[in-house]
Amino acid sequence: MRYGKEHKQATRQRIIETAGRRFKQDGIDGSGIAALMKDAGLTNGAFYTHFTSKDDLVATTIADQLQAQNASIVAHAEPGRAGLEQIVRWYLSPWHRDSRDEGCPSAALLDEIGRCTHPAKQAYTDGVLVVADGIAARLAPDDPLSVRTKTLSAYAMMAGTLQLSRALADRQLADEVLQQGIHNALALLGVEHEHTRTAR
Repeated sequence: MRYGKEHKQATRQRIIETAGRRFKQDGIDGSGIAALMKDAGLTNGAFYTHFTSKDDLVATTIADQLQAQNASIVAHAEPGRAGLEQIVRWYLSPWHRDSRDEGCPSAALLDEIGRCTHPAKQAYTDGVLVVADGIAARLAPDDPLSVRTKTLSAYAMMAGTLQLSRALADRQLADEVLQQGIHNALALLGVEHEHTRTAR
């Protein structure tokens, strides 16, 4: 009996992870349940064992994607300003730009999430605040809530920079946009980094 429960949970997680990759690659609207389930190696009928609807899957997947981003990137960054720079440099890296299906759900899906149902928007809000508050804790450890809006603005700037870099056909220009984005995000967060110091 215990194996059955564990197996069901593992199958559910496989669907969520598959959906996360496919949503970021093809968009939420461009990802049908049949294709998602085929990617996960499961039948269409199995979908409704785990989720009540595609909207339910979308909300769950958004929450999972942001939790994974927080756990793998933000939570592992050093405390303080060094950690802020690590997060910004990871986010605006060429690897992240070129790995849409492995990267940030905000950069890949923000416009679609804005058109989603309330539960998906709530899942996004809750998840993005965990990420933003992890960044804020490095910016203002004594009062992270006081810089939440600033942190969200920097996060939005980074997501937009990543989107623009992905859309440019000129690879050199795309790389320059990422580099300028790093400078801009660190400046907004009040972090002076090595390139800024040596340029003075």
